[in-house]
Amino acid sequence: MKKIGLDIIGLSYSQTQSGAYALVLGEKNGNRRLPIIIGGFEAQAIAIELEEMRPTRPLTHDLFKTFADTFNITLREVIIYNLVEGIFFAKLICESDKGPVEIDSRTSDAIALAVRFKCPINTHEFILSSAGIILEEDEKDSDEKDNEPIEDTIDITPKPKSIKEFSIKELEEEMEKALNLEDYEKASILRDEIQKRKEKGN
Repeated sequence: MKKIGLDIIGLSYSQTQSGAYALVLGEKNGNRRLPIIIGGFEAQAIAIELEEMRPTRPLTHDLFKTFADTFNITLREVIIYNLVEGIFFAKLICESDKGPVEIDSRTSDAIALAVRFKCPINTHEFILSSAGIILEEDEKDSDEKDNEPIEDTIDITPKPKSIKEFSIKELEEEMEKALNLEDYEKASILRDEIQKRKEKGN
């Protein structure tokens, strides 16, 4: 199955889940974005490495990296290989003296390790097709400014209506607004609701 490379585009505070963060991965040589909601600890682990900060004591992912280096285990690749009911599944493709090994991992942990080993992050077309958000060229240019790993720059005005009360057309309009605001987390929630409605024939 053909693999598609991903880059880390941004990491921001979640607007809907307390203590959570929205990690945005971008398609290499493409205009699709893959928003993933992750926990605060994993977000911190990713941000610290991206900002080249060194904590006084090693974090769990740092310990894993040191352990792997000590025993000549290399992380060659991270693959986000499946998506089930909004949950992403990932694998660590490792290599040691005994040969290659695949290890299941939470996606957030896998990416926290990928930035430490400086290995590629890949996924498959069916995942980007079902969960990716397409970015127009002008939005893509605007997206390039998202270099700060943790930056809460998005101001979302609460809507009086529940998401369940929107029609598909209204949901699509709201998703477009969210994309213009670079709020990929909200856009992904709206995208999932649209897909559910269409699958049910509503």
